[in-house]
Parts: sequence; C-alpha cells; structure tokens
Amino acid sequence: MTAKLRAALLCLLLSTFTVTAQACDNMPSWAQSACNRLDQIWTEGGHDLYMTGYAWHNRAMYSKEKIDSFNELAWGAGYGRSIYDEDGDWQGLYAMAFLDSHSKVQPIAGYGFLKMGKVSDNFRLGAGYTAFLTARHDIMSYVPFPGILPLVGAGYKNSMLYATYIPGSSGAGNVLFVFGRWQF
Repeated sequence: MTAKLRAALLCLLLSTFTVTAQACDNMPSWAQSACNRLDQIWTEGGHDLYMTGYAWHNRAMYSKEKIDSFNELAWGAGYGRSIYDEDGDWQGLYAMAFLDSHSKVQPIAGYGFLKMGKVSDNFRLGAGYTAFLTARHDIMSYVPFPGILPLVGAGYKNSMLYATYIPGSSGAGNVLFVFGRWQF
C-alpha cells in the first residue's frame, strides 16, 4: 500500500466522525442523543495529540521465535478531540496511525469513553471502552473493519496514558497496546 493510499484511508476514517447538529436532526430519535454528543465532542472538545509506542505480545500465546519476529515498538501519532462531560467522564474522538506487529502502518479512528475517578485534584483513573474502525495489511488487505475493546487510563493534568488488550487465540491477537494523549 502506498503512502498516499494510507493517508487517504486515514482521512476517510477520520471523516466518518465529522457530524453536524443539523445531520442529527434528521436521524431517528433514538440516535439523536449519540449524534449530538459526537457533534459536541468535535465542535467543543479540546485538541488532543496522541502518541503510540508499545505493543506487548502475550508470551504465553506465542513461541519465542514468533515473539522475536514481532515489532513491539508501535511508534505512531494521531489527532483527536475530547471532552470531560457533565459527569466528569472522558469522551473522545481520535484518528491515529502506527506501526503494527509486522512493522506495517495501521490506521485507526474511533470513539473512546472512560468512566473517571478522581484520585486527587490532578490525578485521575478511568475504565471504559473504545469503538473504532481500523485496517491492517494482514486482515483483508487494508479493507476497513470495526472493533470494540476495553480501555483503561491514568491521567495527570493534561496527559493521559491508556492501555487496551486485543484478545485472540494461540498465535493471534493477545496484545497489550499502550498509547498516550496530551490535550492542548
């Protein structure tokens, strides 16, 4: 896949989250609340810089040779918008691209939610989920597909460290993915 095609795919994934309040009015009533929240996140949310960095492969699920062949330095970056809602919970929209386990670019765009707990004025912990679209070279040759994963986070002031676990079977999946966010 060429760099231009990867960039176009990332833009397409990000554009799926650019909704407007007028578009929400034309939806069924059951979907209007979610649509309005996405619009609020995108229009009122703070700017977020995402940095990816580590993908740990569960040693109990892979041979040493296979582990040695994997790229676990999942370097990448992204952009998003997020808010802390009326309950103090974090909600965000994001798009990132990073190097996957085979050192190929993997784009992802999605929505994240964390139920937050304040440990102190500046430190907080959260647990929730992320729903997303992604594409991989080894799964349908970069045809986008959806997913939902658990998400945990620990934050200090404007920064947050996240982790999610991609489940799987022996020899597939079973990856702990760690990334960070800085809100500016």
